[in-house]
Amino acid sequence: MFRRSAQYVDRIFKGAVPAEMPVEQPTKFELVLNLKTAKLLNLPMPEAVVLQADRLIE
Repeated sequence: MFRRSAQYVDRIFKGAVPAEMPVEQPTKFELVLNLKTAKLLNLPMPEAVVLQADRLIE
């Protein structure tokens, strides 16, 4: 979603009317877990959630 926001800003700077721009929604969601930070914050991370993650930061 954040990657697409730059394209919206570019269109607005080029003169597009924000009210006339179509609303775009993400087609893919990605679950990224930062296990190192979770451990430092003493947050338990359920194994089921870890297994569903697309990316793990250790």
